Amino acid sequence: MPTGYDGPPPLVGSRFFSAWQLEPVIVVGLVVTAGLYLWASGRLRRRGDAWSIGRDIAFVLGGLGTIALATLWWPGVYDDTLFWAHMTQHMLLSMLAPIFLALGAPVTLVLRTLPAGGRRRLAGALRSLPAKVLVNPLTGFALLFGTPFVLYFTSLYEASLRNDALHELLHLHFIVAGCVFFWPIIGVDPVPNRLPHPLRMLLLFVTLPAHAWLGITIMSDNAVIGGDFYRDLARPWGPSLLHDQTIGGGLLWATGDLVGVIVLAALFLQWSRADAREAARVDRTIDRDREDDEWAAYNARLGALAERDR
Repeated sequence: MPTGYDGPPPLVGSRFFSAWQLEPVIVVGLVVTAGLYLWASGRLRRRGDAWSIGRDIAFVLGGLGTIALATLWWPGVYDDTLFWAHMTQHMLLSMLAPIFLALGAPVTLVLRTLPAGGRRRLAGALRSLPAKVLVNPLTGFALLFGTPFVLYFTSLYEASLRNDALHELLHLHFIVAGCVFFWPIIGVDPVPNRLPHPLRMLLLFVTLPAHAWLGITIMSDNAVIGGDFYRDLARPWGPSLLHDQTIGGGLLWATGDLVGVIVLAALFLQWSRADAREAARVDRTIDRDREDDEWAAYNARLGALAERDR
């Protein structure tokens, strides 16, 4: 390879399995977060409260595990070498990990384990104006689907490639943007601005084409995104810069639609279960009212008999 290139070796064959990197800050952050979650859920179970093991799996393995794969496995190793590897990482962090994190219901877990004072303060924060501004469909859409247009069609993307701190902040932004969008839609935690299920379905239908538009725009762009950085890198293997960019745009398009369809299916299932729970609640209310009416009639008959006897 030319002496000017100092990046990782070609991403072929076994490198898809063996390419790992150790990022101490990320590893420690993920381990501590997983430990706190499992400690809290275990505490609930020890005191006799129910907490689904499925939520543990969703949050720790699905959510935190996806973040680990995106940042420590080959997408993280090659995210500043191949544009399509970066795009794979982008979708894992912004579209897949937040869904699992939301299904893990961490806010509900915190509310159930905090003492009364802390629980009241957290509940108040969730009802505050900043929370209502942050966690709403418009903010989620702007963060998840709007900021990528700014990222890839300004100098910001290349700046993130040249600056490690900005690069890590970009990863954090992807996760936060996905959480802000998906938490009110598919999550089970108490959040402000919770839309009814029909409006959530409509919102997903409206936003599904956004990744397709971005992907097609990237694929059709004849200027290399972050071109000066990639030309300075002088990668001597793999696809050309424009072909690499085309692959990345195609991945964004395809995976965005796929994840969107999966979320739609999950949301429809949640909607069906919510309707079933509501129907069961209504039935219980009707049965309770009927029992109350029968009890009142029985008491009235007893009162009439007592009056007759007097």
